[in-house]
Amino acid sequence: MPRIVSFLPSATEIACALGLADSIVGITHECDYPPEIKAKPVVVRNVLPIEKMSQGEIDRAVAERMREGLSLYQIDEALLRTLAPDIILTQNLCQVCAPSGNEVSQVLKSLPHAPEILWLTPQSVSEIFDNVRELGAATGRTAEAAQLIENCNVRLEQLSERMKSVAERPRVFCMEWLDPVYASGHWAPELVKHAGGIDELGRERGESVRVTWEQVAAWAPEVLVIMPCGFNLQQTMKQIWSVFGFQRSSAARAFFDLPAVRNGRVYAVDANSYFARPGPRVVEGAELLARLIHPELFADQPLPPEFENAFQPVDTNLLAGSVTETTDYYVENGAWVFTSNYLKRRGYCCGSGCRHCPY
Repeated sequence: MPRIVSFLPSATEIACALGLADSIVGITHECDYPPEIKAKPVVVRNVLPIEKMSQGEIDRAVAERMREGLSLYQIDEALLRTLAPDIILTQNLCQVCAPSGNEVSQVLKSLPHAPEILWLTPQSVSEIFDNVRELGAATGRTAEAAQLIENCNVRLEQLSERMKSVAERPRVFCMEWLDPVYASGHWAPELVKHAGGIDELGRERGESVRVTWEQVAAWAPEVLVIMPCGFNLQQTMKQIWSVFGFQRSSAARAFFDLPAVRNGRVYAVDANSYFARPGPRVVEGAELLARLIHPELFADQPLPPEFENAFQPVDTNLLAGSVTETTDYYVENGAWVFTSNYLKRRGYCCGSGCRHCPY
């Protein structure tokens, strides 16, 4: 079996889906699926402490490092030499998402023997499946790759067939970053199509792009799905409150004027699991979007277990500052104490040791 080092969480997921978990000898700090993979040695770490930064701070720090020609990742070259991989899985799609291009080329010079490099750089769902096929061919898992791709295509075809009964396709906006606002690109607008919606702010098979609030207002999305790249559900909810909470900023005021917000059709999702990573779970991402865009089609079906922590409707009234005593808080010795009900609807743990914290 080949010794595999993955510089990319989506590549790790694909390899595991092909039954190659035991062959993986090194991963990135972001590789967290399947959960058992987290015990592997970490070869790549983020340079920036993004878990402690706001989205605006992250955007500015990333832009500064890019201008200065600095990497966003630190590769443990000594560990990599010790692991002696036969195959390295990486990408050249986005310098923000993982080590890429020149970074990988420089690291290879330090290795005693040159491993095979698989560049996984998809722009669409079909190209994600091409990557699965390529990894299968490189590791002797051709049959497993073919079966995985067939299963994914069957599910997408079933979803598309179901959407033929839809009378109207709502205007959807998949917000890939909140501050500043970015529209999704690559495969995300394609997933929206499979799910019975349309996102004309997103660029299918293109890069995610920065958009203005005027552009978002002109599109007037009926469904808003907030999926910041690199964030899970709790992290996404925390960023929503940081950027839009209590209508304190011009961005927040523009946000609250959108039709989707006025009609209570705003959803936060686990972007890491279902949208940001180009692996097999983007199919589940399309299925999740279908439930959010067309809930009427699934009213008589229970929510699949995998989606129980995959999304949360954003309580826009709560976000705007509307709270009710006893339901959301009570007063004790002159101080407000938030209830479990409030904290659940807020959607994230603030780390302050709240008495009724449900997380």
